[in-house]
Amino acid sequence: MTTSRFANSISIALRHPGVIALIVACVTIAAMLIVDHGPWSRAKSQPAHVAMYATTGEAAHAAGAKVLPTEPKSPAEPERPGPKTSPTINPVTP
Repeated sequence: MTTSRFANSISIALRHPGVIALIVACVTIAAMLIVDHGPWSRAKSQPAHVAMYATTGEAAHAAGAKVLPTEPKSPAEPERPGPKTSPTINPVTP
């Protein structure tokens, strides 16, 4: 008799929205810990010849390549359709 009352009270308690939210939160936190801290998420070290250069341009110069600017716009290219845009008043400078 007491076993059925206990089982009945547990099944009623597990249907409470707060208990369901707590179970979902625990499962979600456990899943995030497994995904974020697993052996597949370790930092990948780079060899010295790869990590030596900070930009693509530096790596290209070190390899002997020439980095050339893009060609200027062709004078025969038509104007952009639509209204002219006003210049920016406060340009953003890095």
